[in-house]
Amino acid sequence: MRLGATLSLVALALSACTPRGEEEKAAYLGLDCGQPFEAQAATLAAQPKLDPAPVETAEPYRFYSSVDGGTSYLITQPSAPAHPAIMMQKAGGGTVVTSGCRYGSQKAYDELLAYLDSLKHWTRKGSP
Repeated sequence: MRLGATLSLVALALSACTPRGEEEKAAYLGLDCGQPFEAQAATLAAQPKLDPAPVETAEPYRFYSSVDGGTSYLITQPSAPAHPAIMMQKAGGGTVVTSGCRYGSQKAYDELLAYLDSLKHWTRKGSP
């Protein structure tokens, strides 16, 4: 048997020993507002197990969410009023906490923060 095939069998056997639901949870980066906008945006977007939302040409933001739904990032694009800014939402225990890094206008950043916070309470009509 080739070495590669042997290692694959060993990896498969070891992964079978991990009980379901106890897989290692991915750790997502917090914000570091001391970093320059471009560097921090690139670092956040490059994290493994992070799902980027499809690019919407009408939206001046890029959204990235963790596969477990516990962490989301909003990175402004140049056409966004609050650009440059990065926002992060952490969900857990029935709450959502929004934080962010403002690199531009305080007023536009505050409006973006208020908008994101308002989404925490949004539900579809007919939903409980």
